[in-house]
Amino acid sequence: MTLETQPPTTSAPVHATWVRPGPLARAALPLTWLATRAAMLVLLVTDERAPLGVGGIAHEVHTLYARWYATLADGAFPAGDAMWQYPPGAGPVLLAPGLIPGLTYFQAFVALTLATDALVTLTLARTGARPRRSAGGAWLWVAGLPLLLHIPLARYDIEVTALAVFALLLMGRFPRAGGVLAACGALVKVWPALTLLGTPRGRTSREAWTAALTSAAAILLVLGVAFRSPFSFLRHQGERGVQIESLGGTVLSFARRAGWSGHIRYQFGAMEYVGPHVGAVAAASLVLTAVAAALLMLWRLRAVSWSPATPFDAALCAVLLFTVTSRVISPQYLIWLLGLAAVCLTSRHTTQRLVAVLVVAAAGLSALAYPVLYRDVEAATWTGSLLMLARNGLLLGGAVLSFRSLWKGSEA
Repeated sequence: MTLETQPPTTSAPVHATWVRPGPLARAALPLTWLATRAAMLVLLVTDERAPLGVGGIAHEVHTLYARWYATLADGAFPAGDAMWQYPPGAGPVLLAPGLIPGLTYFQAFVALTLATDALVTLTLARTGARPRRSAGGAWLWVAGLPLLLHIPLARYDIEVTALAVFALLLMGRFPRAGGVLAACGALVKVWPALTLLGTPRGRTSREAWTAALTSAAAILLVLGVAFRSPFSFLRHQGERGVQIESLGGTVLSFARRAGWSGHIRYQFGAMEYVGPHVGAVAAASLVLTAVAAALLMLWRLRAVSWSPATPFDAALCAVLLFTVTSRVISPQYLIWLLGLAAVCLTSRHTTQRLVAVLVVAAAGLSALAYPVLYRDVEAATWTGSLLMLARNGLLLGGAVLSFRSLWKGSEA
């Protein structure tokens, strides 16, 4: 009798396979973009007939931007206009709608804004589709921006945010290109320069900063030759006071509830507080901004560990800190924060996930504050004051949490 044995069996190794998303999954993001942007466009078109709250969202493009366009087309920056508070790079952005034939300035402006929004969405989606990346960033941008209602379509902050988003996403592989885009953004509105803060020490930082500085100098030279009074914005920017939607404005709104004799006045393109102690509140905001800058520099000097998401996280943290300590917090500032939070969420290494949630919540409350309940904010009613306390509390909490997470994530 012989014993027959079965040959040993070996199990084939199991390999993880990537499953291509189905048609519905691939179509979800573009369909959501189309639906939400159509709704935003309807709100913008009907703003005069059926306004939400105070309305007048499109007024800035129809009158202010169009007036600046006429001055810029004549070869000068609007030096005599106290509402012109932007670096010279804003000039080409405001001139761009005039290059589109067959459309009014307003129509061309909105069309360019929507096109830029679509390009940001596409870039975030393609980035999120890469290995070890996440689609969360594209979804945050697509679903978060409509929380600001139709405001993003009537401001040029989407264009500025796009430059910051592209700069951050390019910085790792192409630091020179990232530096050039950061410089372009900084010359439109200063804050995109903060995208350079988290670049890793060494060659990447040197290349990015050198490219940013040289390209900024070259662009300023060209604009200085092409236009008159390119630096007039500095005088008007320095004269700004305490806007009612800022953190300092929230303090003064509760002071009004307690009997403070100050009031609000429209000046420098915003509703600002005037009266006793306003100067002290404005000075305190500037001191807090200086403290925020010092903390960021301390982090930069002491940081030991850099992850792929550190440049993204540092940019969001820096803009949050400077936003919350500013004398002015306009609703369009949330566009910046949403864009930077979206970039953070494209990386699985980010430390800013909870911060991104707070930014989204703050965006929703910002739309309630302006335009929906802006009369309450202006009058410093309990509804308006508590609403601004909640919105600015979210931003302040997000800034503190963001810096804490950035610091801990960069420890050895």
